[in-house]
Amino acid sequence: MIYHTAPQGSDAWLASRRGVITGSRFKDARDRLVDKAEKVCKKTGEITPAVRGAASAKCLKYGYDLARERCGGTAPSVFVTKAMQAGTEGEPLARLAYEARTGELVEEAGFITDDDGIFGVSVDGLIGTKGAIEIKTMVSSETLFNAVVNEDDSEYIDQINGAMWLLGLEWVDLILFAPDLEPIGLHLTIRRIHRDEEAIEALEADLLAFAGMVKDNEAKLRSLAA
Repeated sequence: MIYHTAPQGSDAWLASRRGVITGSRFKDARDRLVDKAEKVCKKTGEITPAVRGAASAKCLKYGYDLARERCGGTAPSVFVTKAMQAGTEGEPLARLAYEARTGELVEEAGFITDDDGIFGVSVDGLIGTKGAIEIKTMVSSETLFNAVVNEDDSEYIDQINGAMWLLGLEWVDLILFAPDLEPIGLHLTIRRIHRDEEAIEALEADLLAFAGMVKDNEAKLRSLAA
């Protein structure tokens, strides 16, 4: 593993991420059109195997962007929304609140890549050698109800499983931070997600396939310059 500790947003930080498949985009890298489920004919018992959907437009676009970055291009500029800004500002407050409630000491980790610089994750903190935290600030009410009330972690699970896969972790505490709800005691929801080998194996297979697609895209660009 390679630990990149340059300040977020700095030239060195941007350089460390160029062309890297990052944890926050693992969900996009896996995004597919609708899968076709396995079917069994009631009359004959004949089985039609399940078929994975083709890569979605979101997946393809991410693959093109990464290939371009690896050939010297720059990542598309990202407009910083109010929600993104609120998340950045809320992160240190959520970390302190987590430490106060749990008694755990959180070590900030920066951006971590594998030795080949293909995959990288930015966990919001490490706890010992087996755990980490991932902070999500509940800016919109829709996000709050989905994540906190309905306990739907689907928006974050690929990022979390990806961190466990890449760093060999046993668990990640998902921290759902809603500081405006402190009067009713819902400002800090902590949900521990334990390692699921089956889910991680499926994630790994999809990410390796996506990495192959990016490599092919890069080769096509370089062949034109040869």
